[in-house]
Amino acid sequence: MKFSTQHKPLAMFSSSSLTDIVFLLLIFFLLSSSFVLQTGIKVQLPRSATAEQQSQTQIIVTVTADGRVYLNTEQVGVDALGARLAPLVSKDPEKLVIIKADQTVSLQSAVQVMDIAKGVGAQRLLIATQPGA
Repeated sequence: MKFSTQHKPLAMFSSSSLTDIVFLLLIFFLLSSSFVLQTGIKVQLPRSATAEQQSQTQIIVTVTADGRVYLNTEQVGVDALGARLAPLVSKDPEKLVIIKADQTVSLQSAVQVMDIAKGVGAQRLLIATQPGA
């Protein structure tokens, strides 16, 4: 007894599985892009043509347009910044300290924050900027 097998190519293409994959990718990218947004203190950073991305562990000191100072997301006074920053820097002196100062903040305020960070032992300082001209 001989069984006959027929190998015919499919005349139709089902795009439903392709649309499912594209839809899942769209959902994935929408959800993962929400993790990229920085929440917290709103400052308008100055622009720089040579801005670089930093992706290591870091300490962020933010100076807002109205002169308030934040260590990571907690508001601190300028006089208490050194005491709050010292334990974080003493754990790892090579840890990057990023200063995010609003573009309207005076240079003296940014330098004062840099002096405080250097005074407690921070060895690596960076001033945050926005990419662009």
